[in-house]
Amino acid sequence: MRIMHPSWRQPTPRLLPSEPAGDYPRRCLECEARPLGICAGLDAPELSALEKLGPETHFARKDTLFSEDDRARHVFNLTQGVARLYKLLPDGRRQIVGFGLPGDFLGATCSDRYGLSADAVTPMMACRFSRESFQRFVDARPGILRRMNAFEVRELDLARNHMLLLASHSAEQKIAMFLIGWRDRLVRFGEVPEILPLPMRRRDIADFLGMTIETVSRTLRRLERKKIIANVPRGVRLLSPVRIEDLAWAR
Repeated sequence: MRIMHPSWRQPTPRLLPSEPAGDYPRRCLECEARPLGICAGLDAPELSALEKLGPETHFARKDTLFSEDDRARHVFNLTQGVARLYKLLPDGRRQIVGFGLPGDFLGATCSDRYGLSADAVTPMMACRFSRESFQRFVDARPGILRRMNAFEVRELDLARNHMLLLASHSAEQKIAMFLIGWRDRLVRFGEVPEILPLPMRRRDIADFLGMTIETVSRTLRRLERKKIIANVPRGVRLLSPVRIEDLAWAR
């Protein structure tokens, strides 16, 4: 469940105490992202069946998981690292629509083609399943289908938050909302450290917020001068969480 940030070692979520280690496939047993993913509620035989459906695949930074308009042949359960989800606009610009974290399920679509592109922000690991075989697996197990529906609701909430973010009136408010939203997503992994890691580049943040990279950099420096944040290598220190939350939700 690491997101590959050198200054932050994430805690390992505990497995349910009732799980008998000898009954579980080794890969699934040792997966730190399992408590956060769609496979959290599977029993031992189901985990064994799921593990046989597809390998855990390594992706180097910038590697592509799937591309928009390609035939949707695979789905991915992210176990380590950070992914970038984006669309290419007609004028050639890129609009990042989200960032995937360990436990997220990527590539699911109602169409036979992907509606987005996804690549690796950091070195990544993901379980890669054939879409058809995974669908057969899900159809036979209503429990995992319910968990996937819960994930879809969460994705809708993230999409609504992104729309609010893009509609924000000031650059400072956009940056504040992004930092607070990113912090809140990392809370799933345990206590958030004093330094908030930002494994994505400034250009990625700009493409997510609908801003220029110059505006992002200038706004981060302005928030630092106001002593709301401190910019550090590959992250920020939230000096005043109350002030940045007030800024994020100011009308």
